Amino acid sequence: MPEIILKNFFKSKRKFIIQNRKRLLLYGFLFFVFEISTIYFSDRLISKSSKNTYTSVDKIPYNRVGLVLGTSKYLKNNHVNLYYKYRVQAVVKLYKSKKIDFVLISGDNSTKDYNEPEDFKLDLIKLGIPSAKIILDYAGFRTFDSVIRSREIFGQNSITIISQKFHNERAVFIARKNNINAVAFNAKSVSRRYGFKTMLREKLARVKTVLDIYILNTKPKFLGEKIKIGVYHSSPEL
Repeated sequence: MPEIILKNFFKSKRKFIIQNRKRLLLYGFLFFVFEISTIYFSDRLISKSSKNTYTSVDKIPYNRVGLVLGTSKYLKNNHVNLYYKYRVQAVVKLYKSKKIDFVLISGDNSTKDYNEPEDFKLDLIKLGIPSAKIILDYAGFRTFDSVIRSREIFGQNSITIISQKFHNERAVFIARKNNINAVAFNAKSVSRRYGFKTMLREKLARVKTVLDIYILNTKPKFLGEKIKIGVYHSSPEL
């Protein structure tokens, strides 16, 4: 009996598809056009933030705090992640040029064995940035959270964001749509081949960002106790 029901179901479904093939193809085409248009619109909207990103240390304005957007130190093949390496170098360049006084590192520490902020901190100390000048935010699970928490938890209404250019554009867009006066310093980029998958994910991340801001009214996963940079450097209780 179940086999007969299943057989009739598929037979009916096939008949429906044949009878409505043109209509289904039209709907599929319209949905595809909508997806492509949404990706294009989101990408162009966020790319406009590039006017607030800088590649020159001399030209970027001073901000008391630099916000480093976290990423993993190592890839799955155990090689050092170039995105990570170049962000570390960018932070050191800004700090030693006296364009920032403090470094706020915001990243993922969702498990005991994965700690993006701590990895950054240890490498920055090795390169000459004092521990007292480094503040860690362990709840930067995504770019949106990192940016909003820089104001809501760490009290920064004006900040310098540090990451690669494509990432900075999205972060600055989030910041300025939330009344944070942000500029960004572009860390060295990677080759197209190296960053191919990351750039594909970025297109989708931009769509999500536009939805977060204009439609979903998204909030960070965690907020918590406020921390004053330069006075108290312990991480917030989550």
